[in-house]
Amino acid sequence: MLNRILSGDYPRSRVLTVVLLAIFLGLAFAPFLFPGVKALSVAAKVLIFIVLVASFDLLLGYTGIVSFAHTMFFGIGAYGVAVASTRMGAGWDALAVGIAGGLAVSFVLALAVGLFSLRVRAIFFAMITLAVAAAFQTLASQLFEITGGEDGLTFRLPELLSPSHEFAEDPFLGVSLDGRLLTYYLLFVTAVVLVLALLRIVNSPFGRVLQAIRENEFRAEAIGYRVVVYRTLSSVLSALFACLAGAMLAVWLRYNGPDTSLSFEIMIDVLLIVVIGGMGTIYGAAIGAVLFLVAQSYLQDLLRLGSEATSALPWLSALLSPDRWLLWLGVLFVLSVYYFPSGVVGKLRALRAQH
Repeated sequence: MLNRILSGDYPRSRVLTVVLLAIFLGLAFAPFLFPGVKALSVAAKVLIFIVLVASFDLLLGYTGIVSFAHTMFFGIGAYGVAVASTRMGAGWDALAVGIAGGLAVSFVLALAVGLFSLRVRAIFFAMITLAVAAAFQTLASQLFEITGGEDGLTFRLPELLSPSHEFAEDPFLGVSLDGRLLTYYLLFVTAVVLVLALLRIVNSPFGRVLQAIRENEFRAEAIGYRVVVYRTLSSVLSALFACLAGAMLAVWLRYNGPDTSLSFEIMIDVLLIVVIGGMGTIYGAAIGAVLFLVAQSYLQDLLRLGSEATSALPWLSALLSPDRWLLWLGVLFVLSVYYFPSGVVGKLRALRAQH
């Protein structure tokens, strides 16, 4: 049973198994283990980024394609839900139409980019995707009547998902049983299903061909595989999963704007998470997302405590100032790349193989 669920792709490391199980249980019971608005928002963001990063890893880690247009599809999914909910009102039909519309637009754009650009080599393709992503972000900012421009769109969801909708008068284990909690578990189930679907894809014969193309494109083509077709399919699948991650973001925030889902900073975060977790491993998306987002969300608080504790040493207190959190985040990233060049998952699997 477990073999079918994981598509035969086991962690292959006891430490990795424990870490992944801890992440799964932590996210499953996050509302009860980590009470508070900020903790729940961080947990929800982790779920969203796990799907987004795993979809990007399908493109980069398994197919060897470097694309900077991935956040464009992320934004399309978010805008699909936002535009449909704004025009049609709060309803499940609006959610369905928004997600379906986002998937359709993502499919067409990914297919167009794939067919016209995937014949271009390496860095040239990356530059083309960067130009397309920048053009789309500009377009989203200027189409005020549809996207709300720079102000974005604020919308309502079905009453069942509203924070004001309570399923019970009394809290359960100190947590209110309301629409916000239901929304979180909707994201949790969606993320688990999508990650398992990606595991099935990368461990299928199709996934093996993608890995063969990544390792040696010329040899894969020589034995009869149509490389452009497989690379295009990989690009389309990756875009569709990123679109669904964007829809998850819109459902959680009930708002979307250019800076929320189309910012190039999100693309940088995705690249960092892939490197930290390990390329070519769907599990790396989960570990990288947890490490990066928790550090990004709580590093300032930790530095503030450190700065206060070392107030007797002015130079150390100044170095640990919360304003320097980006510096320390960069240091942590450099250290992670130095000690885990193949990512956390790759390092743990390598240690297991040595023993």
